[in-house]
Amino acid sequence: MDATNLMAMLALIAVIGAFAGVLAGLLGVGGGIVLVPAFFYAFQTLGFGGEKLMQLCLATSLATIIVTSLRSLQSHHRKKAVDWDLLKTWGPGIAIGAVIGVLAASALRSMALQALFGVLAMIIGLYLAFGRSEWRLGADMPKGLGRAILSPLVGFMSVLMGIGGGSFGVPLMTLYGRPIHRAVATAAGFGVIIAVPSVIGFLFMRLPEEATPPFTIGAVNLPAFAVVIAMTLITTPYGARIAHAINPKPLKQVFGVFLLLVAANMLRKALMG
Repeated sequence: MDATNLMAMLALIAVIGAFAGVLAGLLGVGGGIVLVPAFFYAFQTLGFGGEKLMQLCLATSLATIIVTSLRSLQSHHRKKAVDWDLLKTWGPGIAIGAVIGVLAASALRSMALQALFGVLAMIIGLYLAFGRSEWRLGADMPKGLGRAILSPLVGFMSVLMGIGGGSFGVPLMTLYGRPIHRAVATAAGFGVIIAVPSVIGFLFMRLPEEATPPFTIGAVNLPAFAVVIAMTLITTPYGARIAHAINPKPLKQVFGVFLLLVAANMLRKALMG
C-alpha cells in the first residue's frame, strides 16, 4: 500500500472512530457494533479481502474495546455503579466463551462470520428499535445452570461480532431486573473480560496477505486501533452531552432501524458473495 492509500485508510477510519464515539456516548451502545461493519467496508474499499477479512475487523474492534471499556469501567467505579459481585461470578464463564469465540472465528471463513454478524446484529437492532424497559425475564440474574449457559454465550457471541459487553450484557441484565445505570456500568466490565483474552488470541492468528493491511500484528491492525481510540476519546464526551440534553430513546430506536439495515446488507453480502 502506498502512502496515499495509507492516508486514505487512516482518514476513513478516523471518521468511523468519531462516529462510533458519538454513538457510544449518546446511546450507550458499544462502538464495536459500528466499527466491525465500518472496518469491513473500509478495508474492502481499500482493496483488502479474502477469506479472513472479518477476522481482521473483529480483532481490531476488540482491541479498541480493551481501552474504551477500561476507561468506562474506571469512570463507573468512581460512581459506585459497578456490580463487582456479578462480575466475579459471571466473569469466568464470559472469558471462557470469549476464548471459544476466538477459536471458532479462526476456523470460520469471512463469509460465515459476516452472516453471523448479520443475524446477531438484527437481534440487537430489533431490541433497540422495539424493546421495552419494563420487559422482564426474572427478578434476579440467573445462577447455577442458567449462569453456566448464559455467561459463556455472552462471551462467545460478543467475540463473533467483535463487540464488548454492552450489546448483549445490558439487555440481559435489565431483563433480569438490574437498573439500567447499573447494567451499563457492569457491562463495561464484561467488555474488558471479553476483549482481553480474545485479543491475545487474535494476536497469534496469521492472516493471508490479501487480508493484511500494513502494520498489522496477528489480526489486529495497529493504525486503525490507534486512530479509533484517539477519535473515540475525543468524541464520546460530546455524545454524552447530547444525551443529557435530549431524550435519547427515539434516537436509540432510529439507530436500531439503522442497525437492521446494516445487518441486512451484511447478510446480503455474505449470501450473495
